[in-house]
Amino acid sequence: MPPEAAANQCVEALPGHARWARRLTLLILVAAGTIIRLLFLARKPFWFDETFSVALARMRWSSLLRVLAWREANMSLYYLALRIWLHLAPQSGQSQFFIRSLSVIFAAATIPAIYWLVCLLYQNDRRVALLAASLLTFNAYHVRYAQEARAYSLFVLLATLSSGFLVAYVRDPSRTHRRLYILCSIMAVYAHLYALLLLAAQALALRCLDRRDADDRRSSDLRRIWATIAVAVLPLVIFVAKTGAGPIRWIHRPGLHDLLAFAEHLSGGASWPLLLIFTVAGTLAAIPVAHGLITRPQTWEIWRIQFLLLWLLFPVALTFVLSIIRPVFLPRYLVFCLPPLVLLVAAGMARLRNSWLLAAALTCVLILSMQGIFFVYGHDLDTDPDAAGAASTFILDHAQPGDAILFHKPHARVPYEFFFSLRTAQSGPTPEIIFPHYAPSLDYLDLKAKLTDDIVRTTTLNHPRVWVMLMYNGPGLDPPTAILSQVLPESFPKMQRWQFPQVEVRLYSK
Repeated sequence: MPPEAAANQCVEALPGHARWARRLTLLILVAAGTIIRLLFLARKPFWFDETFSVALARMRWSSLLRVLAWREANMSLYYLALRIWLHLAPQSGQSQFFIRSLSVIFAAATIPAIYWLVCLLYQNDRRVALLAASLLTFNAYHVRYAQEARAYSLFVLLATLSSGFLVAYVRDPSRTHRRLYILCSIMAVYAHLYALLLLAAQALALRCLDRRDADDRRSSDLRRIWATIAVAVLPLVIFVAKTGAGPIRWIHRPGLHDLLAFAEHLSGGASWPLLLIFTVAGTLAAIPVAHGLITRPQTWEIWRIQFLLLWLLFPVALTFVLSIIRPVFLPRYLVFCLPPLVLLVAAGMARLRNSWLLAAALTCVLILSMQGIFFVYGHDLDTDPDAAGAASTFILDHAQPGDAILFHKPHARVPYEFFFSLRTAQSGPTPEIIFPHYAPSLDYLDLKAKLTDDIVRTTTLNHPRVWVMLMYNGPGLDPPTAILSQVLPESFPKMQRWQFPQVEVRLYSK
């Protein structure tokens, strides 16, 4: 069965007017989901991670490839997609709205992808497909990461497509399904390394299949599939082995309250009521096959629930347990667990055969979901955003001729460069960047620069005032901050300080 046929089988068995009604409903959901994700898209200022995405996308190819190989291989597919997206508009037209809209496109595409996945799994219950698409359309957690210039909405889309083509391959092991599954899975890993957890969950689900009727060809195909994926993602595995936990050493060890908060956020609510409804609905979906969930299933109905539960629970449980040794549990990295959640909830709600009861339950869910959406329009759920934009604007607004600026760590230059690029009409003086400064625009070598006493003394000699921007500069003095605090007062006895969230601005003058 080709994938396009499987995708349409939810509607093909219906009368013509019913098929068009369902297609129109799906189109309305996609349009509504797009509008919801575009609303207030630029309300929250960019934070460091988003400015870093743009900085990498704007780099020269040689610098970009070296940065990816050195430290930023994760999300590399998104950086390349963003680079293409930014080339569609001149830099003067690359507003925060335009940059973030790429994530909205990926998020909107996930709505029909969810519909298609449900059609593959629940072809005999056509209501589940529209229910799942509706739940994703109005899910606040999905809206939250559709409004950020990072890889998360692309990650969710590729995770959905990977799982969809896996299910299509299980039902019909054709060459097309096999190739598309391999392609989407590899792309998912290059969108985010935590896709390896998705592939592990899929492998576990395949082991749960009753293969008494499977032939040698099917087993051989599966071995070739995993071998192909393994070879394709080997560079990322080598990258992880080389960098270790360095890139994620800032993740804090989670507690049970973090797990509960993640569950609330994933359900899309601003508090626990929606999570409670989702829990009840998910339980309703699993109850009919609960007796067979811990054994090798004999029916498709049992396996699909096992598949969804493994996709939803295995990555969360594994990262939470591993965090006892090394913290790796981060809610936004697990956003790819959202599709199986909304699918299970939709399946549970579809068991309400009374149309009025189903309408009431769906209305209640959508009202609570809209509350969550309005909440995320103005708040962050599981990030601690910085005020790099406000700090950069403050410096640019108060700069005087002859001023210089340096950054205590190279990465602190990234948001400053971004917010400076948004000032289409810079009329006043601009501080000269003296560290890190290997090239007029941000370069690979800039990100590897090390601050020393000699650099501070020699680069500041010819300037009457020096601005210093410090980011994520913890409670203690790190070595670069200690150097600045010790060396700059030797030539600049006057110092003023301004504090912003996660950012400190200093002005040294003679």
